[in-house]
Amino acid sequence: MFRVCVNGVRVYDTNKKVYHNDVTINETVLDPETLTVLMHKPSAVICSHDDGGVLIYSLLPERWQRRNPKISTIGRLDGDTTGAILLTDDGALNHRLTSPKSDVSKLYEVTLSQPLRGDEEKIFASGTLLLKAEKKPLLPAKMEIISETLVRLEINEGRYHQVKRMFAAVGNKVAALHRVSFGKYSIEDLRVGEYKILD
Repeated sequence: MFRVCVNGVRVYDTNKKVYHNDVTINETVLDPETLTVLMHKPSAVICSHDDGGVLIYSLLPERWQRRNPKISTIGRLDGDTTGAILLTDDGALNHRLTSPKSDVSKLYEVTLSQPLRGDEEKIFASGTLLLKAEKKPLLPAKMEIISETLVRLEINEGRYHQVKRMFAAVGNKVAALHRVSFGKYSIEDLRVGEYKILD
């Protein structure tokens, strides 16, 4: 049996007008009207609603999977890429953050298959790097060298397989890719597979 309360007072009238945030069911507050979640995406999990394999939405509570409109990822991470990803059922927010004009910073930790040759940082920062089959150069990107095969790369756009293609353009290959943060949201306090609701 459900105990529905508004501001702590039990109600029985289904026609009563209430504010969403004032309602509890069995002393549990309702989920937000619009939901935005930060997740630490594991490897081998797919950012899709209908592809084969383990889908990212299966990591969320079952009731969230039935929300209408559906929860969708804001952008995508490849199956083998781990780290910060946002999911939301707010279509306007999703559109705003995936728009080419959004200018949202994404910070990646990149493990390379070969040592750096030495000019990558300058090339990425130049704003002139042109990826294969594209006509518009990339925006400047910031690279911090941690070791000869490990870097942190900050980009402000989200082209298809962008980080992997950037290193391919300078003769290297990405062995592992981890997104540390998306905009102001970091996953430092989240274990793999964990998520939290954002304001």
